[in-house]
Amino acid sequence: MTFVAPIAGVGPAVALDPIIVDAVARNAWFAFNLSGGKDSSAAAFAASELLDTLGHDRQRRIAIHADLGRAEWRATPVTVAAIAQRLGLPLTVVRRGAGDMVDRWEQCFEAGKARYAALSTYHLIGPWSSASLRFCTSELKVQVIGPYLARHFRGENVVSVIGLRRAESVSRRNTEIARFDTRFARSGNPSGTRMSTWHPLVDWSAEEVFACHDRHDLPLHEAYRCHGSSRLSCAFCVLASGADLAAATREPSNLDLYRHLVSMEAASTFSFQPGRWLADVAPHALSPPLARDIAQAKRDAAARHAIEKAMPADLRFVKGWPPRLPTLDEAQLIASAREVILLRHGLDNHFPDAAAVRSRFSELLDQKSARARSSE
Repeated sequence: MTFVAPIAGVGPAVALDPIIVDAVARNAWFAFNLSGGKDSSAAAFAASELLDTLGHDRQRRIAIHADLGRAEWRATPVTVAAIAQRLGLPLTVVRRGAGDMVDRWEQCFEAGKARYAALSTYHLIGPWSSASLRFCTSELKVQVIGPYLARHFRGENVVSVIGLRRAESVSRRNTEIARFDTRFARSGNPSGTRMSTWHPLVDWSAEEVFACHDRHDLPLHEAYRCHGSSRLSCAFCVLASGADLAAATREPSNLDLYRHLVSMEAASTFSFQPGRWLADVAPHALSPPLARDIAQAKRDAAARHAIEKAMPADLRFVKGWPPRLPTLDEAQLIASAREVILLRHGLDNHFPDAAAVRSRFSELLDQKSARARSSE
């Protein structure tokens, strides 16, 4: 059973289901995830108003924000603090211990180069996250906030309130109103901790979210208010539209980050988004040396694509493993292709010829077989 709860003056109905009704009855803690964006702010406000009508204790609510570091708009920390203050919620800020979002991208490429040098991957992997590999959501938000809540509220019932909407994308079309979350507090765990997630605005439109901000004078991030962004995430998001990337470059405090990310494109030879170089969004903001480096990186990227395309396609690794042993001729093609890419990135060539490549493939296939046997 699911239902919606109209709250006078708030706007559209707030989505509610038995999981949340039961959590209120259990006097659960409610943690409002604030990103600084419009959806999380409106979700926190509307859900908090609904909780008031259900008789929930305001002292058992907090706001929590996962700080992505240098990747954030400079205004985000101040905006998040203003939203929490407007809602009357104590604010907790958490961060990934191993570095911020930019660090994570840099670490990804260093790890990718090491794996490529070790011939543990068929093609060189770039630094950037993607729609299917969202470091920001998984590693720097969910994997930071979830363990914090489970640890801090050990033995309690905890509801994480998140501003996801079904209209945002096809992938979110089937977003549930609420669900139990056993990733950080498994069902039946000895501590008694019980966690769930609530999406109170699943059926709201973007227009309704903005109207909620206007009606209740909720703080609105400068990304929308001053620069015309359609959404808020990292200042430069791998999923952003060209218009939103351009909007971010219009904020002067984002330009150091912009140039740093472009320098990563130049060093890695991987564009920030598939088919779109971040360097092309605001080329006027680049120094002449950086512009020259990007021009060379684009040529090197085209050469890498051509080289990798010429490698035997049916030898591409599947789930991290080679599918079969290459012939000597195939192994020589692989060795020759890798030589150019290794040289471009200053990596040692441990498998310079056909014999060395075949030996490495054989070693990996033996490891694959041993692992399969151990899992039987």
